[in-house]
Amino acid sequence: MTDVIDTDKSSKEHSRATVLAGEVRESARAGQHAAGEALHKFRATVDDVIPEVVEPLRTRIVDAAIDLADELVTAQFEFARGIVRTADHALSKPRAGVGEKTSQD
Repeated sequence: MTDVIDTDKSSKEHSRATVLAGEVRESARAGQHAAGEALHKFRATVDDVIPEVVEPLRTRIVDAAIDLADELVTAQFEFARGIVRTADHALSKPRAGVGEKTSQD
């Protein structure tokens, strides 16, 4: 009976970790999409404000913005991976169940 309960508990913990990982992936995708949209708006603004005559300047500004967005999305992704790792570790830790003796009993 204990094996069934342990297996069920392990399955639920694995399921929660899987759901959390999926939510983090979706959040990362949404962040990438938002960064892409922001870059398009930024590029349109730069194109409107800076004349074509100074194209090298426009290109450098936009390239810098793309690099910045890439670094921000990468940082967001690494942060999310850290959260998933920590949550997975916390969910997979053995815990004393209800009715089981602990070191304090």
